[in-house]
Amino acid sequence: MTNHDKLIANIEKTLLEIKERNPLTHCITNSVTINDCANAVLAIGGSPFMAEDAEELAEVVAIADVLVINIGKLSKEQINSMNVSAKAANETNTPIVLDPVGVGVTELRNRTTLNLINNYDIAAIRGNISEIKSIAKLVGVIDENNTAKGVDVNVDDIITEENLSANGEIIKELANKLNTTILASGPIDILSDGKTTIAIDNGDDMMPLITGSGCMLSSIVGSCVGGSTPLEGTLVAILAMNLAGEKARAKVEERNEGTGSFRTYLIDYLYKTNAESLINESNIKIL
Repeated sequence: MTNHDKLIANIEKTLLEIKERNPLTHCITNSVTINDCANAVLAIGGSPFMAEDAEELAEVVAIADVLVINIGKLSKEQINSMNVSAKAANETNTPIVLDPVGVGVTELRNRTTLNLINNYDIAAIRGNISEIKSIAKLVGVIDENNTAKGVDVNVDDIITEENLSANGEIIKELANKLNTTILASGPIDILSDGKTTIAIDNGDDMMPLITGSGCMLSSIVGSCVGGSTPLEGTLVAILAMNLAGEKARAKVEERNEGTGSFRTYLIDYLYKTNAESLINESNIKIL
């Protein structure tokens, strides 16, 4: 059985594990998108917990199956909460999923991201390709002078068939260096744990047009990692999100609706995620 076939064969088992475990997903996340993140976690089969006060975080992490840290809307208090939670998570072997929103844009975001990846064990990192390349530059994996564009992807970084192999090598090397699993989101997504590197060519170009699609993805990556392994859980999460996006777009087109309806349908189809769809409609290949 090839690596590709093994990945496909494990999808049903992984999804079942996630739904049976109903992983308690502790999210320190972006206040702009917190409601959507909680609903996405519920839809995929997890249980969201959105605590942020440092006084209770060690207790929350002790019962959580996973900790998701999203640096989208930083404050001194939130950064302190992130450190308290990450320290507790490592002490209890609770996996951490990091969404380094806007890293590469400001020194505060760079310092916060480097502090987290240098001082704590991170199970998975999920960001857009510009954010992932910014981390790669900060830790010396690449030296090109790419500049992040806010929370959006720099046009020069967009993953295409032409640069897929080169980007795959960068992400694989970074995953190896940081001893983590990395998902770089884009028109084509790249996932690597430093050993296996996968390209996922699903999703829809309406997804970036709603605030929070990336934050939602990171939250469900958390739930899936909390219910499985970093590589297999992250693969199920990105397939579920991408296929929900494709189905939501089809529904919007059918009804001549817009991005508000798309956001609702996206959560609807996350809830309806099933193994048959993930297996038969996914477009993945090993790089």
